Formats: sequence, structure tokens, C-alpha cells
Amino acid sequence: MASSLLSSSFLRPLPPSFSFSPKTLSLPHPHILLRRGPRTAVAARAKNSGSGADPPDRILAAACYLYPFLDGVQYGRYVLAQFPAFQVLLQPLLPAIRLFRSSPFNGFLLFLTLYFAVVRNPSSFSRYVRFNTMQAIVLDVLLIFPDLLERTFNPHQGLALDLLQSVDSTVFFFLLVSLVYGSTSCLLGQVPRLPIVAEAADRQVM
Repeated sequence: MASSLLSSSFLRPLPPSFSFSPKTLSLPHPHILLRRGPRTAVAARAKNSGSGADPPDRILAAACYLYPFLDGVQYGRYVLAQFPAFQVLLQPLLPAIRLFRSSPFNGFLLFLTLYFAVVRNPSSFSRYVRFNTMQAIVLDVLLIFPDLLERTFNPHQGLALDLLQSVDSTVFFFLLVSLVYGSTSCLLGQVPRLPIVAEAADRQVM
């Protein structure tokens, strides 16, 4: 019975007027098939590079890198004392520094705002903004370690003081470079990936 069904339903003879030609079966040209892969890869790279970020997203992402710098600007006291030229460079940021330092709770409140209102709010902010915000937050959290080091030892002279000055100056320069690099990259529509913090930020942003 199965053989009769196959012969009657599926294996019907072709009509005499049918003639097979290569035009009957139209397939895409192999060259077109080969070109689809690179186009997809290029589109993926463009998406990951942040080149499609809107100007408001770029500005907001760039502004987030002010947070760790304002929270750790005190680590530059030795640099600012030895090189007054840095004081001139920081003059435009003085109003923001004073506002941030006006209350000891400002840093914590800003942390809560950035984390819960921005990073954990994918419906209102793009991943581009949330990733850069998370990088700034992780960078600020890492400031706990030099703070604990300073509070634990608190040297006043000798080699220990020289070591503390070196650590504080290194932290300050790292924050300054992160601010310049992160903000500039965001304004240009690129994705800055800071050492140490980028992988942690990737894991937190869905």
C-alpha cells in the first residue's frame, strides 16, 4: 500500500511539455554567498565599536568618567604641590570638585544613582551608556584599596612616606588618564576599554 501511495502521489510523471533547463532552478550566485559573511562581520564590529551611539548617549557616557576622578582627586595632592601646571589644567573642574566635596554623602548617593538608575535600567539607557557607566563605577570601587592602605599605615616621614606618595600619584595619574581616554573615546563614538575594569563591567552589563 505504501508503494502505491508513493507511485500515485509523489512520483507522478512530468508532463511532456516540461523541459528542464538551468534557468528552471535559480540559485544565488556564489559570489553573493561569499560576500554575506564579511558584511555581517563588519556590521557586528560596527555595533561593538559604538559608532552607532547617538550624541546624547555619547555625552552621557563621557560624563560618567568624571565620577571616579572627582572621588579620587585627593590622591593628586602631591602631584599638584610639585607641579603647579596641573592646577591650571584642573581649573575648569573646580566647580564640580567643590560640589562633589560639599557633602560626604554625595559620592555614595551618586554611586546608587548611577548603578540602579542607569546600569540596571536597560529599558531607558542603551548598553553603550550602561557599559561606560559600569566602568566608571568599577574604577571608583577600586579606590577602596589605596584608601585602606593610607588609613592603615599613614606614614609621616621616611621611606614609607615616599612609597605612599608614589602610590597616590600613580592612582591620580591613572584616574586622570582614564578620564581623558574614556571621555574622549565616548565623544568620538568609540568604546573605551580600561585595563582591569573592562572585563568586570562586561559581566555586570546584560
